[in-house]
Amino acid sequence: MERDPYADAGVDVREGESFSAFASRVRRTTFRNCPYIFVLDLSGQDFRGRDLVFLRHQEYPFLRTCALGVAADGAGTKTILVDAAQTWQQAAFDVMAMCGGDVTRDGGLPVAFSNVLDVSNLGKEGDATNRAFRQTLLGLGAAAALEGVVLIGGETAELGVCVGSENPGATTKFNWSGFMLGLYRQEKMTLGNTVHEGQIILALKENGFRSNGISLVRQAFRTVFGEHWWENPATGEAIQEAATPSVLYDKMLAEANGWFGPTRIPAELIVHLTGGSFGTKLGSKLRPLGLSARLNDLFEPPPIMQQCADWLGLDDEEAYRVWHGGQGALVVLHESDVERFLAVTKVHGVGAKVCGKITKEDNPAITITSKFRSGKEIRYEHGGS
Repeated sequence: MERDPYADAGVDVREGESFSAFASRVRRTTFRNCPYIFVLDLSGQDFRGRDLVFLRHQEYPFLRTCALGVAADGAGTKTILVDAAQTWQQAAFDVMAMCGGDVTRDGGLPVAFSNVLDVSNLGKEGDATNRAFRQTLLGLGAAAALEGVVLIGGETAELGVCVGSENPGATTKFNWSGFMLGLYRQEKMTLGNTVHEGQIILALKENGFRSNGISLVRQAFRTVFGEHWWENPATGEAIQEAATPSVLYDKMLAEANGWFGPTRIPAELIVHLTGGSFGTKLGSKLRPLGLSARLNDLFEPPPIMQQCADWLGLDDEEAYRVWHGGQGALVVLHESDVERFLAVTKVHGVGAKVCGKITKEDNPAITITSKFRSGKEIRYEHGGS
């Protein structure tokens, strides 16, 4: 076989082309996921081809008044946990949830997703590394189906030393990011500027960490299981629980917002919870309105989250500052709409419950009754985190 200097330098062009062709086949399976868009496939079955997205104006006249927006995010260092847990086929749920949540929190409808998969190396077709990365793409197709979005474009790059891992012997070393294209209609926007006293706050249940605060999770593992925690057999169950894929709320939120069907359940505010969101993201929306919130019945934190807090010696306030505590999003509704909204969450298999209320207080703040160990009351003054 002819010598390939590029391969000698650590980049396998032939495998890159084979992998990209596989990604293209996965992508084409998603072209009918969203009824509102038409994908013009210009590839001619060549993975180097491009896809163009058109809105179906004739079938859905309301699309003529829609705006387009883009939300970009990534899975962060959770990819290290995914590799340790060998749950590569679930990794896409994290990057998809991070991007989709930034569309639906404003009332938008996610319609198309593109990703950038940067890897140290792809391996050779048939080896463990290559099989694992192909599993990530199959998982991307599955996540797109659940979100109801089309996969367009995408990029995979072997970057050698530019992509690493805490575990030097990891099967896969990768960074995964992407962007979500969303549709927006003025009458469906959820901006938080109409929130008022007495409205109800719902929590949407999350079973894992999502993709936030993972560096602290890995620090907890190092503290208890040693510097090479991924090699310690005692870490196995904790790794699996910490790698739990993110819950996808977006199709449920879009249905509740009336993107599908004639009935709309208007949310006054949706907060996509990440580290510090109780004090910052929720607080920043309520502060200009002079409002407060009391969250007195949140979901329990996932057991692995409580364990990590214990291992690190975090108090409850510190834990809620870096993690979501068991809910990946908060939704503010009129009291009269709560039961209808909960019915939609049930249909989609999303755990949800009333967790608090919007209040008006002399000293505005976000007040949480902790569901971590102490159960104490935590107060975030507006302007703090």
